[in-house]
Amino acid sequence: MTPEPVELAKAYRLINHGPTVLVSSAHGGRRNVMAAAWNMALDFTPAKVCVVIDKTTFSRGLIEASGEFVLNVPARAQAAQVLAMGRVSGRDGDKFDALDLPTLPAAKVAAPLLAGCLGWLECRVIPEPHNQQAYDLFIGEVIAAWADPRAFTKGHWRAEAPPSLHYIAGGAFFATGEAFEVAG
Repeated sequence: MTPEPVELAKAYRLINHGPTVLVSSAHGGRRNVMAAAWNMALDFTPAKVCVVIDKTTFSRGLIEASGEFVLNVPARAQAAQVLAMGRVSGRDGDKFDALDLPTLPAAKVAAPLLAGCLGWLECRVIPEPHNQQAYDLFIGEVIAAWADPRAFTKGHWRAEAPPSLHYIAGGAFFATGEAFEVAG
């Protein structure tokens, strides 16, 4: 599967339904990936997103140093990997290697794309020091967006898309359900 580009004005649709994301980051020859349930779309043009990255995480240091990150939208089939990412610290070694996580190269940032995901948002940090320090809130401008064409195409999720993950706590998830439309 080759990811297809997503129009930046429609990139918000990759996370607008509230999925858990995997935040990948890289700097100085180190890379990491972590799960983040607290993320959201923020704006259309330029496309912007928000994600909470705790001060204690290894990813936080990589993001602050590089000024960039990727939001990866995992599929239901990756739930065990998502939990495992929270049990292994990037400070102890490369999580991608430790957990045998295949990657794809990003187009505009150093952080890798996690293979097998439904969508990817490559982001450049918009510096907001107060929000970052007080609330651990990072705002990113989406500078490239990609999707698995079997799941998302022409700016829309496909009805037959594999379900995305929604973390609720204690190792429990919901997955997206059946798609339907309401005439209006």
